[in-house]
Amino acid sequence: MKWCRFKAGEKVVYGIIEGDNVIEVEGSPFGSYTRTSNSQPLSSVRLEVPVIPPTFYAAGINYPEHVTWAAKQVGTQPNLPKQADVGYRAANALIAHDETIIIPKDATEAVQYEGELVAVIGKECKNVSEQEALDYVLGYTIGNDVSERTWQRGDRTLWRAKNTDTFKPMGPWIVTGLNPDDLRVKVTLSGRVAIEYDAATAIFGVRAYISAMSRYLTLYPGDVLWMGTEGAGENMKDGDVVEVEISEIGVLRNPVVRAR
Repeated sequence: MKWCRFKAGEKVVYGIIEGDNVIEVEGSPFGSYTRTSNSQPLSSVRLEVPVIPPTFYAAGINYPEHVTWAAKQVGTQPNLPKQADVGYRAANALIAHDETIIIPKDATEAVQYEGELVAVIGKECKNVSEQEALDYVLGYTIGNDVSERTWQRGDRTLWRAKNTDTFKPMGPWIVTGLNPDDLRVKVTLSGRVAIEYDAATAIFGVRAYISAMSRYLTLYPGDVLWMGTEGAGENMKDGDVVEVEISEIGVLRNPVVRAR
């Protein structure tokens, strides 16, 4: 099943995408819902971020080549993580498919994409095993963890490097019933393929993260977990268009504009 959020008149509602159409529902995928008679072409609706998460989690450095790249940026030796540590991002930074990434005018040129698989929690989750973990996932969507690398290295926290407004595109929808180990990620920058990788090459996968987190944190319906990226990012500049494509999910596309 493919779930989206979209603007219907003055309100934002959930919908089920079937073929080229969207069927509006009353309720949400995180509880009870009923289909309405309101169906319209997908091409005619304005898609919103597919969920506003109660808590926004990020796996961070979770792929081997990205660990090596990150270490080189600060002049240290690569050190693969020994456990599934998680961080946080801010919901203020979320934007939807086709919305604009705005680079602040005082940012350096080192503003880069990070194409990521995003797991969306479907039901309350506490103290679950790795074998049970995927039972608590509603589905998967796509994220672009835009990062200002100079700020990332220089600030004491990631407050602006990762959480500046518009720095977290997510969407375009949530797809249920997928195996995260089967998915492949591709990032295209202004029509050129910049990187491709298999989600299964993560140091710690979705199962490991959810199980580890749930020992200490209660995960709630709508929480999202961004799974990290592979390789080295490239700088995005004014006028670029960045697309993150994940097999079986779709394409998250956003133009890039530098503020003046």
